[in-house]
Formats: sequence, C-alpha cells, structure tokens
Amino acid sequence: MYFVYLLQCADNSIYTGITTDLERRLDEHKSGKGGHYTSSHGAKKIIHTERFATRSAASKREAQIKGFRRQKKLELSQN
Repeated sequence: MYFVYLLQCADNSIYTGITTDLERRLDEHKSGKGGHYTSSHGAKKIIHTERFATRSAASKREAQIKGFRRQKKLELSQN
C-alpha cells in the first residue's frame, strides 16, 4: 500500500510526497530528516492523502499533483 500525501509546511507552502507509512514519514519530516525542502520550510501537518495499490500508480499521481497550482492542491485537501 502506497500513499500520496500533501503536507502543509510551517511557512504555509505545500509539499507533495509518497510513502508506505504516513505516521513515520510525518515524524521524519518534523524531525528534519524528511528531505531538504521540509527541513528548510518546516513540517506542520498532513492535509490530504490518497491510497494506491502500487508504487507506479502512486508515483504517477504524485507527479500529477506536483504539477498543480497551489489553489488546486488546497481544493484537494478540502475533499
């Protein structure tokens, strides 16, 4: 099981990622070990998740969401 997630950062920017364990990944982001972007922008909370059976499907969706403008990402988080 794979998850695509949107993470709200401390500066209100939105990070898009993929993981198999949401709780572990959020802890990594919050501790500064989750990647360069979130260690410099701070991790606040996960605002949206989508579940996929395969890594391939999750990666395709992650790439699609990364191409969205901020407003469309925020709309996803409200559904």
